[in-house]
Amino acid sequence: MTMHCFANIVTPYGTAANNRGENQGNATTLQKLLWHGHTHSTVSAEAIRFALRRRLEEAQPGTCNRTFNENDRTNEWKDAAFAGWAGKGKVYSDDDLLGFMKAEAAKEENTKGSTTARRAVLEVTRAVSLTPWAGDMVFNAASPGATASAQKKGSNPVPYGAEVHATRYQYGLAMTPDRLADPTLAKRAITSLCALGEVAGNHARFLYDFSPESVVFRITSDPAPRLLYCFEERDGVVSFPQLLARVAAKDIDASELVIGGAVVASLSEHDKAILGDKATLLPGVRAAAEEVCRRLDSCLAS
Repeated sequence: MTMHCFANIVTPYGTAANNRGENQGNATTLQKLLWHGHTHSTVSAEAIRFALRRRLEEAQPGTCNRTFNENDRTNEWKDAAFAGWAGKGKVYSDDDLLGFMKAEAAKEENTKGSTTARRAVLEVTRAVSLTPWAGDMVFNAASPGATASAQKKGSNPVPYGAEVHATRYQYGLAMTPDRLADPTLAKRAITSLCALGEVAGNHARFLYDFSPESVVFRITSDPAPRLLYCFEERDGVVSFPQLLARVAAKDIDASELVIGGAVVASLSEHDKAILGDKATLLPGVRAAAEEVCRRLDSCLAS
């Protein structure tokens, strides 16, 4: 029986200026979308994947094909042809988890181009703010000569603006470990996602902690996640009424759930009654990740 790992993650509350959109004059903007009829800020799945790839490489240097050179501000490849997947080299962890694609145009007229591709096993949704964006913007001024390009005698402070959002972000993921060339990478992915820090920073001027404040994992043979974007914030309290409704309707078996972090402490007695004694409730995110890794080990061994 094929087992799947699904999760929904929510970050701590903070002042975000992540994943900038197009500049408007000297103001950096947030990426935004309409969500349930209101404007919410958003962070791309690619930004989350980029941060995850860096975390995987930091944890085990040399295991990722694509790495980022901070000095040159460019990506570097160990195997840009992905020859390892043809049995001619090493198979790298990031390619296994996150997939790849290399498209080459036709070299001659009336011939076809070629594509080398692998679909991501670890799929990540776009992160969406828990609360609508109210239009907040901060204005700042860099001191005269603050950058090498602005060094000019008698120059004035350089003003700039940035859209910001005091909020939490939630995003989801899906993964089928059996599809991995190295199924044990599923555990590395879970551990790394629970240790994400910076995601899509804006000119290094803003720090936003993208590590999970609360997580809901589901280990199941059901191929449908049924828990994506389940978190809601009401009066400053984070809960998951959609998830509870799915459990009450028996679309989700509570025994498949591992719930960790701050949301556990805020569960009402009514919420706990719906989950019963089947769901695993843990006060910490790391403890939840460890339990999920234990379950994945059990699945892979069977």
